[in-house]
Amino acid sequence: MHSIFKKFIMMFLVVATLTVAASNVFASNVIVGGEAMYPTKDIIDNAVNSKDHTTLVAAVKAAELVETLKSPGPFTVFAPTNDAFENLPEGTVETLLKPENKETLTKVLTYHVIPGRLDFKALSEQIKAAGGQAEFKTASGDTLVAWMNGPTNVVLKDEMGNFANITTYDVIQSNGVIHVIDTVVLPN
Repeated sequence: MHSIFKKFIMMFLVVATLTVAASNVFASNVIVGGEAMYPTKDIIDNAVNSKDHTTLVAAVKAAELVETLKSPGPFTVFAPTNDAFENLPEGTVETLLKPENKETLTKVLTYHVIPGRLDFKALSEQIKAAGGQAEFKTASGDTLVAWMNGPTNVVLKDEMGNFANITTYDVIQSNGVIHVIDTVVLPN
């Protein structure tokens, strides 16, 4: 009887350990656009699954930036949602997606990328170290300004004076991190 009890306890501990381990794995997968984003996948392989980022994915393809964003990086991407693109003036997205506007589209998209991996903690530390407002050089060569709006919210300001809120932080990728934003930021 004692032996059966020991086996039961051992089985219980194994199942409990596996359950906790599995829940930790699933907890680390942030949901974006109704789909889990996996830290083992790259920026592109995750973004194509988000129903909230179909416009961004189409733009990245049109600008021929897919291979760049599949490379090792690391990159910090501020990913505007479909709603953010819809809030641009009428016809803007359609115009940017035309082949003759590829250079402008590329500049806009690379303005949403900072070389390096900046999760919320790294962003907030740089903002605090800079006295409350930090400037970041983007992959386009332009500047994006960030500051804290409360203890857990970073606000971005683009060169055109537009503001973007980060709505989902720290979507960890194999080659960087994505932060979902509610506004398309624009370089000067």
